[in-house]
Amino acid sequence: MSENKAVLFDMDGVIFDSERAVLAVWREIAAELGLPGIGEVFIQCVGTNKRRTEEIFHESYPTLDFQAFDNEVRRRFRARYDGGRLPVKPGAEQILRALRERGIPLALASSTESGVVRRELEEAGLLSYFDAVIGGDQVHVSKPNPEIFLLAAAALDRLPEDCFVIEDSFNGIRAAKAAGMHPVMVPDLLSPDREMEKLAEVILPDLAAAEEYIIGSVTGDA
Repeated sequence: MSENKAVLFDMDGVIFDSERAVLAVWREIAAELGLPGIGEVFIQCVGTNKRRTEEIFHESYPTLDFQAFDNEVRRRFRARYDGGRLPVKPGAEQILRALRERGIPLALASSTESGVVRRELEEAGLLSYFDAVIGGDQVHVSKPNPEIFLLAAAALDRLPEDCFVIEDSFNGIRAAKAAGMHPVMVPDLLSPDREMEKLAEVILPDLAAAEEYIIGSVTGDA
């Protein structure tokens, strides 16, 4: 039954339709700087924290100042999406409300820095749904390492095997599987490949389907 279960959410690409927005800014700046292959580099960074993103970035652009690039990305992104303008994924608030109504603890486990996570959730009116928020600056190793999900489970006082994880990224699904949890993939930018089909417990088209699956699983009505 649901008293021992919990659900952990990724944020970008799951709660917010933000990965496309960030990619658009990366492409815009890359075009101005004449950087080739920025889309492929971005995809490698999806689901990783800032430290790992910088490592990936420098592998492709070793002479470029990542911090200056990142600062400009943040400046443009905030100018366009601060103040609650960041688009929320269809079904996001509905699944959060449905799970809370059933007394299921919820955590947000995002590779984005915790201060940004809390601000964006607050501006969207969604922060109060979560019992715990863990950001990428609170872990030593980025996804696909399971550390962030294990921290989130501990914050909810739940065992890993009792946690469902809703993720869109390959690195997130890898991390959830490595944590011994139930990885539920709701794809965003990337379509699942054979690895994801093997690692994910289920691959679903949207959050409405994820809501039905998880509630059915924790109540025994699946």
